[in-house]
Amino acid sequence: METRMMDTSSLEKTPLLDRTATGAPSARLLVAGVLLILLLLLGLTASPPSKATYHSLFLSLGDNATAARHLLALTRSPHVAGTPANADAASYVRSALSAASFPAHVASYDVLLSYPVLRSLALSPSPPPSSVPATAFHLVQEIYPGVPFADAAAEALPAFHAYARSGSAAGPAVYANYGRVEDFANLRAMGVNVTGAVVLARYGKIYRGEIVRNAAAVGAAAAVVYTDSKDYSGDRWFPDGPGMPPSGVQAGSTYRGIGDPTTPGWPSSAGCERLSAAEVATSGMTPGIPSLPVSARDGEAIQRSIGGQAAPHDWQGGEGAPVYRLGPGPGFLNLTYIGNETLATIENVCAMIEGEDEPDRYVILGNHRDAWTFGAVDPNSGTAALLEIAQRLGKLRKRGWRPRRTIVFCNWDAEEYGLIGSTEWVEENKEMLASRAIAYLNVDCAAGGPGFHASTTPQLDEIIKQATKKVQDPDNFSQMVYDSWVNSNDSKLIGRLGGRGTDFAAFVQHVGVPSVDLFFGGGYPVYHSLYDDFVWMQKFGDPLFHRQVAVASIWGLVALRLADDEFLPFNYISYALELQGSTKTLEDKVLGMPVTFTPLYRSIEELEKAATNIDKEKKALELEVGLVGRRKDLLKVRELNDRLMMAERAFTDREGLFHREWYKHLIYGPSLHDDYGSNSFPGIDDAIEKAKSLNTSDSWRFVQHEVWRVARVVTQASLVLHGKFT
Repeated sequence: METRMMDTSSLEKTPLLDRTATGAPSARLLVAGVLLILLLLLGLTASPPSKATYHSLFLSLGDNATAARHLLALTRSPHVAGTPANADAASYVRSALSAASFPAHVASYDVLLSYPVLRSLALSPSPPPSSVPATAFHLVQEIYPGVPFADAAAEALPAFHAYARSGSAAGPAVYANYGRVEDFANLRAMGVNVTGAVVLARYGKIYRGEIVRNAAAVGAAAAVVYTDSKDYSGDRWFPDGPGMPPSGVQAGSTYRGIGDPTTPGWPSSAGCERLSAAEVATSGMTPGIPSLPVSARDGEAIQRSIGGQAAPHDWQGGEGAPVYRLGPGPGFLNLTYIGNETLATIENVCAMIEGEDEPDRYVILGNHRDAWTFGAVDPNSGTAALLEIAQRLGKLRKRGWRPRRTIVFCNWDAEEYGLIGSTEWVEENKEMLASRAIAYLNVDCAAGGPGFHASTTPQLDEIIKQATKKVQDPDNFSQMVYDSWVNSNDSKLIGRLGGRGTDFAAFVQHVGVPSVDLFFGGGYPVYHSLYDDFVWMQKFGDPLFHRQVAVASIWGLVALRLADDEFLPFNYISYALELQGSTKTLEDKVLGMPVTFTPLYRSIEELEKAATNIDKEKKALELEVGLVGRRKDLLKVRELNDRLMMAERAFTDREGLFHREWYKHLIYGPSLHDDYGSNSFPGIDDAIEKAKSLNTSDSWRFVQHEVWRVARVVTQASLVLHGKFT
């Protein structure tokens, strides 16, 4: 419901001395005096609306037509990073933010991007010399009948793996399931030789870059990664259903690092130091063998050419698929990929609403813009939601709202290549962020289907729950998002931000900024393909655009609470309790080994005490402020909020994870063998896995060392919350 504001415009336009009036001057002066007194009385008695009133007004301003309009504009053509089409999309975002009365600017970086020049893949029924000619795959995603964007679709880049190794390779085909470390271990146990083979693996469980890396590690000559219809097509495929069509291909990056490959750890600013192409190639962050992504149709054709023993039951395809066999051969693959790696300009678009009381404290909302093709779900449903939030906040400003703290909008570029735009910006502004950032709030795939999902750092759990209790469920208007969320089948209601799946990574894992990632729908079948377009969204992802409005409402409400609440709504008690559970999980993995988790348990107990104490301090200060007036306690409020803000930074260590120094956070980080996966205590977990394989006294001592490292950062977080020297 829109709040009614007092309208003084008619009073402002009333002429106090009307020269056309017939009354005597004294009478006119009397009228003027009365009006002036009324104005003064109104000014003295009418208090401005509360922050909560503005927050309710924000929720009432949601507009699915606005979200749809923004999405249509952003998805008229494929817009890969570094292309003119993506520069046009950046201009649109900048204009939309400026139209909401938030002056926007562009932060540009020159970074190493990768584009396809030549791709070919041919299948022979047997190794050369073969009397049967090889079959060449077309490697084309078919444009479906009646597509309104046919001309634009024809301009899309061929599906490829960014930063794939250029070269040619040939060898017998070997099927490796999802290409995980354990899958290759199973192949070895089943007597399948992968050396010199071209591995066929399916998408679905781990990051594609890890698939290629794992294949190279066991001696494969090349890798072909396909979208298995069992995982992506469902009962009906697009345009008749939501599934991936048989010719659909999932493009994507294979770069295992974060940020510009030529500037690891520092920003790609003008004239900066850079690694050479040769140094990038030998860094281990880009693949050592050529690779190509292919469709379900092409993957199945290769499957039919593979002989040998049948694959295990859980490696098999869906109904109607051929029997999957392991190989090697007799099917023989000849693969060529030539790429062009070049420095290109990317553009982050940023805008700001300056805080009235604490302009040097920042709540940052972020979303990336670049897409492998049209990007209707990933990422531009999030971009549309970001712009809708900006439009709503612009309306609040016209009604008198001013945030207590500064709100920053960031629209990132080149996320798809390796979180490049956000990482370069974070690396450039690292010290400012480390001392001033309250939180980072991310949304990419705002709407890919039903079902709300959230991942956070634990002190933000409660504020997410509170926000979902105030936003209507877009798929059931009789309840709130929270109701359907808690009744979902998710085994864990709120996830953690240990993976490097999107732009929160630099904020959490490099600097230690509390963060959030929100979305509706989870994985969706046409991910990173030509079919992630406006029509798919309109038919299946979010037909009425209510999900995008709901995400914008939750996202914006969390931002408003963080920007406006006098006391930051952080809860570190739940953080400590979660760390206790995560420690028990790791302890169970090393029973009987010479490792003790006592130091970590002790430090977590101290964290819980510190969290309980600061919670009591906050409640006492809230009561004190209410009794004696807030002016004399501004410094106390600020100091307590700073402790809440800075505690997350204390979980970082300047040395970072072992052999992964860029990742500074010792509580949450990516899995060693899957960049999408999330681990609690990643350094300890890495050390345990290595110790299990080596089983030496030194390897177990290293596990103990990692336990001590984590215990020390948890102790530091406790000291920050206490806010006193020892």
